[in-house]
Amino acid sequence: MTPWSATVLTIFPAMFPGPLGHSLAGRALGDGRWTLDVVDIRDYATDKHRSVDDIPFGGGPGMVMRADVIDAAFAGAGGTGPGIYLSARGRKLTQERVRALADGPGVTLLCGRFEGVDQRVVDERGLEEISVGDVVLSGGEPAAIVLLDACIRLLPGVMGEHASADEESFADGLLEYPQYTRPQVWHGRSVPEVLTSGHHENIRAWRREEAERTTRERRPDLWARRASHEHPNSETKEKTK
Repeated sequence: MTPWSATVLTIFPAMFPGPLGHSLAGRALGDGRWTLDVVDIRDYATDKHRSVDDIPFGGGPGMVMRADVIDAAFAGAGGTGPGIYLSARGRKLTQERVRALADGPGVTLLCGRFEGVDQRVVDERGLEEISVGDVVLSGGEPAAIVLLDACIRLLPGVMGEHASADEESFADGLLEYPQYTRPQVWHGRSVPEVLTSGHHENIRAWRREEAERTTRERRPDLWARRASHEHPNSETKEKTK
């Protein structure tokens, strides 16, 4: 079977594999379940200083990564799967998108720096812009590591316990229920009695209730989205009463 392929375009190639060389991702890389090709964008610069950026048209602070250099890096890299530009302007990464990417042949990731990338190469290459959250990072490398880690753990054979993926946060549009282990009493705090009852149906019901409660309280956006998916015509029915 052809391994899942990750190609990363960056001006800091030494940042990879980084955390991806350890734990589940690291073992999967060593086992050949996925491959990593790190491309140094500076190798495609055309001047003796290996410049990849220039001042922005229209003025403003900082520098912008050049379209011609980025395009040359993409052409030289080849790469597999969709081209993705990690950007604070992008659509927020979701577990649904992660699953789709993990089910594909791989990804080609562009890690921006400075004030970003010339929009023309994003448009020319049809790059998908993805953000890992409503925060601004120093560059796209940490975001690329997050995206890759999320995908790699879903690849066949990477996770030892297949059932665990079905009960994680976002698996069913809900945050995960709280977890407990030994000791049963710690600092005067006891494990919820239902979890030690041995009654599996009650345990499942408790976990479901906790997942729903946590999602309602912490992520009302997820809860509202879930409710709209479960009852897509509820608003229409309400209006026609």
